[in-house]
Amino acid sequence: MREYLLTLCVTAAVTYLLTGPVRKFAIVAGAMPQIRARDVHREPTPRLGGIAMFFGLCAGLLVADHLTNLNAVFSNSNEPRALLSGAALIWLIGVLDDKFEIDALIKLGGQMIAAGVMVMQGLTILWLPIPGVGLVALTQWQGTLLTVALVVITINAVNFVDGLDGLAAGVVCIASAAFFLYAYRIWYSYGIEAAAPATLFAAILMGMCLGFLPHNMHPARIFMGDSGSMLIGLVLAAGAISITGQIDPDVMNLFTGSPRNTVHQTVPVFIPLLLPLTIIAIPAADLVLAIVRRTWRGQSPFAADRGHLHHRLLEVGHSHSRAVLIMYFWSALIAFGALAYSVNSGAMWSVLGIAAFSAVGLVLLLLPRFTPRAPRWAEHLVPPRYRRRRAAASALSADGGEEASAQGAGAAGEREDIDDEQRSPVVVGVSGVNGATAIGTRARVLDRPGAESSR
Repeated sequence: MREYLLTLCVTAAVTYLLTGPVRKFAIVAGAMPQIRARDVHREPTPRLGGIAMFFGLCAGLLVADHLTNLNAVFSNSNEPRALLSGAALIWLIGVLDDKFEIDALIKLGGQMIAAGVMVMQGLTILWLPIPGVGLVALTQWQGTLLTVALVVITINAVNFVDGLDGLAAGVVCIASAAFFLYAYRIWYSYGIEAAAPATLFAAILMGMCLGFLPHNMHPARIFMGDSGSMLIGLVLAAGAISITGQIDPDVMNLFTGSPRNTVHQTVPVFIPLLLPLTIIAIPAADLVLAIVRRTWRGQSPFAADRGHLHHRLLEVGHSHSRAVLIMYFWSALIAFGALAYSVNSGAMWSVLGIAAFSAVGLVLLLLPRFTPRAPRWAEHLVPPRYRRRRAAASALSADGGEEASAQGAGAAGEREDIDDEQRSPVVVGVSGVNGATAIGTRARVLDRPGAESSR
């Protein structure tokens, strides 16, 4: 566990330290398109954050290769090299798309090629545990098609959900945390070395997201772009493929006793079939709804619109930050709920806990305009919008009487309810544009033809 945590920390540190220089490079390179009608951000923001995330991935794999225990992952399996090859290809396609805007069909072809590169190097689904049937071996073509389909679906699901500041990185980080705990349990508790690559991939993916999130939280100073969203989607899919289709459930020695006990004990074995779907449940649902919605309107499934789940949360009345936190909540509930069920499928507490948290999530969805207030002792720990601001009201009361105090408090409340995304856009080169003046005025960047953001 110490080596996994060290790898995670190194990946996060490298990603975090490189994101600042990458942001300046993106501004100089002109990878900062103008605001479009469907965008939710109001200030020109550079992209290409995937560059820092890719180098964080490389640093994590390099460190793991030199550690005593994790070195066995590279000597016993070719999966880390397969992941690095596919990640490099999909990252290069994403960088070109962030800068020059590649056609959607070309990107889809590139995603399939990246998945094919991983299959050729051994990262593929070999068999599937089917409930009631047992272990079903797949032919080479069946395994290849299933692997490519899973990679493409996961990449596009993560890419579709990348619409708010910190949303994609946070959701994938939550999903990878749940996946890491599941893979580590199989590797450590059951002693199955085949689960070690998936555990390593999950740890590195968590580091990539954690290192990028401080720069990407609202208001974001840089976007990951397609170079980042497609990259983390591919890493997430690689871990799911590694642990789903290459671990033999017979090694767990659960097929003993009566048929009823066998079925009860082997339920967690089949969780790998569901866990890769549950950890991307929110992005996958958004992907399916977007395809159905656009096809119903006679549009291309790849046509951009403002009908995603995060857009609907904003239309309901949630602020930018609250919409992101709600998406975090539901992603964590689904991912960790499936994880708890895999640990003990017969525990009633897990079912009751999931039901209780689901009720809490529904209440949060129905209270879009509720603004929490922190207690006085914690006001210095929270953003200004969550403070009571009674000191300002008292000052107004002392100067202008009760009527002036009431008017001042009302004005303060109105100012407090104004969200960042409702403010008028600011041109590049003006102080305060998410730090865009760090390297000087760059107004000419907007005059250059640039690729549209996936956001």
